[in-house]
Amino acid sequence: METAKNKALLYLRMIKISHSVFALPFAFTGAILAASGFPSLSQIFWITVAMVGARSGAIGMNRIIDRKIDALNPWSAIRVIPSGII
Repeated sequence: METAKNKALLYLRMIKISHSVFALPFAFTGAILAASGFPSLSQIFWITVAMVGARSGAIGMNRIIDRKIDALNPWSAIRVIPSGII
């Protein structure tokens, strides 16, 4: 169980989930401005799913696609994919 938890934390760190959460207020502000009012709870849910899903997917794909380039760069070589942790 501890291994699964550690692996999940590695994936969350790899996709920078904290940055996705930080971006949510900007999405909510955009939704409020676009709708000229507050979105419903259902809309808030789907905005959250879309923002976190799209951003996490994009970061994950970028990490996979750039793994060889990241391995050559001393600054990014410590990331979990180039270093071989994942």
